[in-house]
Amino acid sequence: MAGKSPKTDMALQGLVRLRDSFRRATFHRIARLWRRSLQFKTVVSTLLLVALAGAGIGAFLSHQIADSLYEERLTQFRTEATSGLSKVKDNFRDTAASDREGTDRLVMDTLPLLEGQGADAQRTYLLTPLPTEEPLYVTSSVNSGTITASGIPVALSDAVIASDATASETDYVFWSPLELANGEPGIAFGTKVTLPPDSSEYALYLIYDLHSMQATLDDIHRILWIAGFLLLAISGTIAWIVAKAGLGAVSDAAAVSEKLAAGELQERMEVKGEDEVARLAASFNRMAGTLQDQITQLATLSRMQQVFVSDVSHELRTPLTTVRMAAEVLYEARDSFDPMYRRSTELLYHQVERFQALLADLLEISRFDAGAAALDLEPTDVFHIVRDVIDATEPLANNCGSEVVVVSKESSCVVDADPRRIERILRNLLVNALEHGEGEPIEIAIAASEEAVGIAVRDHGIGMTEEDAEHVFDRFWRADPARARTTGGSGLGLSIATEDTRLHGGWLEAWGEPGNGSCFRLTLPRRHGAGFDSSPVPLSPREVAAGPLALTAAAPIREEDIDAY
Repeated sequence: MAGKSPKTDMALQGLVRLRDSFRRATFHRIARLWRRSLQFKTVVSTLLLVALAGAGIGAFLSHQIADSLYEERLTQFRTEATSGLSKVKDNFRDTAASDREGTDRLVMDTLPLLEGQGADAQRTYLLTPLPTEEPLYVTSSVNSGTITASGIPVALSDAVIASDATASETDYVFWSPLELANGEPGIAFGTKVTLPPDSSEYALYLIYDLHSMQATLDDIHRILWIAGFLLLAISGTIAWIVAKAGLGAVSDAAAVSEKLAAGELQERMEVKGEDEVARLAASFNRMAGTLQDQITQLATLSRMQQVFVSDVSHELRTPLTTVRMAAEVLYEARDSFDPMYRRSTELLYHQVERFQALLADLLEISRFDAGAAALDLEPTDVFHIVRDVIDATEPLANNCGSEVVVVSKESSCVVDADPRRIERILRNLLVNALEHGEGEPIEIAIAASEEAVGIAVRDHGIGMTEEDAEHVFDRFWRADPARARTTGGSGLGLSIATEDTRLHGGWLEAWGEPGNGSCFRLTLPRRHGAGFDSSPVPLSPREVAAGPLALTAAAPIREEDIDAY
């Protein structure tokens, strides 16, 4: 036989893959419907329950009908077979035949009486000699059907052989189910008989063909199957109609809710009739209308607040510039003033500076709220930015008594970023660490992976709780409002840092522990718009313990600083 060609094998493999793909797609489609459609889930669950119930009831009814029919027919067959076999035994016992010809004639005249239609079932006979050492007048099996002695069940033939041919026929008529030559079911009744003139023993069987009874059972099963499918179809239709009527409003409400959540505030449900579903739709529409009014009012108010903050900030810049110039003149001439006036001049100068910083932050926040903030991306080395930030905050570090140390195994790390915004983020983080560092060293850890760059600013000062870490990026939030600040910040620095980080598609996270300091981690993608799964630099001491960072110095580092981090 010639083998298959390579083209045929490829075509068969393609068909197999297409079939598997179709099966997977069908399974995923059904699974999606099951997860997303309550109506589909209700109909399928109803059909499964009805199918299980129908299968149980059908099996019970089929079993009961079969048992009842079998028992009824068995009783009829037993009575009929016992009577027929008894008459044959009497004829064989009372005959006057004394030679082979007479015995053959006796058998041929008597056994056909057992044939025919009995109890609504076709019946046949089988006469077969039992094993004996004596010569027999009737030496071969005689039957009117296709079954032979080998087709008789062994248990039935053994029972007949062991019986007494002269005993009462009621006690020694045995029966057993069997399979006929055509594969149909049947029942065989057997007894032992003797033939003249030498009383040779034979086994006589009366066999009933149960084809008609099996056909009746098959018809009953067919009717049960048809009834089951009809019941399933009717139940599924009812379940679909009820689910559609009851859950249709829920589906419509879900669809309208999704549109409302997407900003389509004008969407409403269709109201039909005056029933519960109609009242639900009307109530939902009223709720949607109320929400639309409130959202519109809040949006209007938010726009008014943004415009107000932006306008006020812009309007304040000119007089503030004038006041600052006057404050600078007074500040430069403070040495010639009386001590009391000199102190007032210094306070005025510093408060004007703080007011100007607050005004700049408010303007930046208004840009974020208006969606006007944009990135000026360029390849940026974060080490250059870190060194610039350290140099810019050196006076504050000296004033606080904290040493700033860079910890990294890298010497250069380039990312797509806006240098001005990254510098502002790191400056806010470092100033915050110096303010709360209590004079302890500050570590800036830098690490990089193929996807991201992480920069962590760690202090060992007063720390903060987990609740504080959750709110530390909120606008104007302070962990301890009563505590004096060193630099007099606006309270918007970390909020602005969060917005700058979001523009870059990065993460800004915080960790703290009272008495053990805090850590702020900035994670940026190496390529703008690319994603990342984790930060390459640890945030908390637990992460350091879980995966120690092999670090080398990009600036002078003490061994105890690395261990402390």
